[in-house]
Amino acid sequence: MSKHDGDDTQPRMKRKEYERHLRKLQTELCKLQRWVVHEGVRAIIVFEGRDAAGKGGTIKAITERVNPRVFRLVALPAPSDREKTQLYAQRYIQQFPAAGEIVVFDRSWYNRAGVEYVMGFCTKDQYREFCENCPRFESHIVKSGIVLIKFWLEVGQEEQERRFEARISDPLRQWKLSPMDLESYAHWYAYSRARDMMLEATDIDEAPWYIVRSDDKRRARLNCIAHLLALIPYKKVPRDKIKLPKRSSKGEYDDQATLKGRHFVAEEY
Repeated sequence: MSKHDGDDTQPRMKRKEYERHLRKLQTELCKLQRWVVHEGVRAIIVFEGRDAAGKGGTIKAITERVNPRVFRLVALPAPSDREKTQLYAQRYIQQFPAAGEIVVFDRSWYNRAGVEYVMGFCTKDQYREFCENCPRFESHIVKSGIVLIKFWLEVGQEEQERRFEARISDPLRQWKLSPMDLESYAHWYAYSRARDMMLEATDIDEAPWYIVRSDDKRRARLNCIAHLLALIPYKKVPRDKIKLPKRSSKGEYDDQATLKGRHFVAEEY
């Protein structure tokens, strides 16, 4: 794992170069997927970070070419009244992987260390209990045989502001902007302190945090995928050659003529 702060002087990666590297990495993700199913591996990938840090785009780059039944995305809404009476981690544990699954959490139990703490949605005692219990909880996850990988996407102030402004002005992105996003923008340093305290309490040997610089979204996605692949020692699983069978002509008829008069979508493009 790299310990330095990263080089912020690199120019933003061009789309053509990005897509070339992404295709290679996504091919490797498909190999990882096949190995996970073959070996019955259970894995959890946690994505956390500030609002507009690029979590959604990174997750999409990971999952868009693989089987959603193997790479299962979990993005839970705010807890219901019933869930609020349960153990805090209960609704997350219900989503944990079975054999042959990788569960990707778009935000996770770390809500308590972030938005809940900063915005006062939990008590000080609840926050303290989380910080004390979370390392033991994650240690138990790992000892049970589940691979646990945690990524924190770190975006700078100027880049976050640029992305928020883009969401405000672009109707295709406005759905991404919530009242809570605006609150997080206004409380930058409160979230910074919450991040620092979270890392101090939960960056454990069994499940360390991996920080991804994400001002350049394309580089961040590639770096994250490459690091993910390096963390899981997968192997290529041989597969039988596939050959399409010969189509039977039994019962042959004009199967397009029978569609005449049905309601077709207008071909405007």
